[in-house]
Amino acid sequence: MKTAISLPDDLFDSADALAEQLGVSRSELYATAVAEYLAKHANQDVTARLNDVYGDQSEGLDPALRSAQSRSVADRW
Repeated sequence: MKTAISLPDDLFDSADALAEQLGVSRSELYATAVAEYLAKHANQDVTARLNDVYGDQSEGLDPALRSAQSRSVADRW
């Protein structure tokens, strides 16, 4: 799909120079950049949802489990 976007001149020039340096077209550079940006934010969304699900969980072990674990380790030494 073709699209038109507006970029500051210095950003355009830097992107154009990078595309040339990498040996890719300007379109390929922009498509790659957008794909990476979307992937980065998709991961943030997953992290945010996991934080919502597990955010109310207490940190650390249950006291009974901690005690059993301590006894188990102490029995070996």
